[in-house]
Amino acid sequence: MPDSASRRAFAGTPANLPTDHPPVAFGKVGVLLVNLGTPDATDYWSMRRYLKEFLSDRRVIETSRLVWWPVLNLIVLTKRPKSSGEAYDLIWDRDRNESPLRTITRSQAEKLGEAFGEGRVVVDWAMRYGNPSIASRLEHLQKAGCERILVFPLYPQYAAATTATVNDKAFEALMKMRWQPAVRTVPAYHDDPVYIDALATSMRQHLAALPFEPEVVIASFHGLPKEYFDKGDPYHCHCQKTTRLLREALGWDEKKLVLTFQSRFGKAEWLQPYTDKTVERMAREGVKRLAIVTPGFVADCVETLEEIAEQNKEFFLEHGGEDFAAIPCLNDTADGMRVIETVVSRELAGWI
Repeated sequence: MPDSASRRAFAGTPANLPTDHPPVAFGKVGVLLVNLGTPDATDYWSMRRYLKEFLSDRRVIETSRLVWWPVLNLIVLTKRPKSSGEAYDLIWDRDRNESPLRTITRSQAEKLGEAFGEGRVVVDWAMRYGNPSIASRLEHLQKAGCERILVFPLYPQYAAATTATVNDKAFEALMKMRWQPAVRTVPAYHDDPVYIDALATSMRQHLAALPFEPEVVIASFHGLPKEYFDKGDPYHCHCQKTTRLLREALGWDEKKLVLTFQSRFGKAEWLQPYTDKTVERMAREGVKRLAIVTPGFVADCVETLEEIAEQNKEFFLEHGGEDFAAIPCLNDTADGMRVIETVVSRELAGWI
């Protein structure tokens, strides 16, 4: 262990060391919030870069590279950037020139930093795909003197295609560091009482403010190929438990709060029931008033603001529905920050 003189030198204070010895910051604990990602803009080439990084991830697409690479580069990356860009364009913040996901994640990091004050904890944020990258922010935290870093994948329910790929990228960055900080990762918190309570509180508040009372509320989670579930991914079980606990907190039954999965891609079977098909079926069967909540998303993004609030609203109204509401994510609200602060404080135990 360095003596006090050496530690002063590391902090940039004089000591009996060579005059050209570089100052090294130390003694801080870092927290890195990581969300999925966002393109830098909605134009074709920005979308193509983002989609290529996302869809090249072996955790996301487990298909053989011999099969997937021609499909990705010759078909998907030729057609999908345009349609995806149009979806992002509908929700794009013109004033900030960025997606809501970037705005909200930044705000979550800033508010978490304020909650910890000016002490030992340094809070930053990153995206798994796009900017700012995980590697760049880990390097920033290390240079800021963070000898210990908590990596927080912002996914309440664990999936290899979400939580694990964030951790993969963090450890990949560590592999290139000569002086590595100690690192912890945040586990799934799908059944955390604070998380469930925050969801229930937020839902009650938003539902009470609606001009109608929904007959059914759908809890829509991001989809996952059924093959991944068959291989042992716990994501489906985590979503089921979150929904069950949320029903209990609200005092509802399975007919009032219905679990579905959205955002499927390709022709393979994904976890069911599908959100869009369920919305259409309910409208055809006579449900007139519907609301959708997205408990698996920590921040509103294209999947909630465009796919749920716009696309699924159209599906519902076109098939006979009359009143529709998309309940916002927890985002950087007091309830949302209560969850993040609770999880971070617990996982930093022993470090601060």
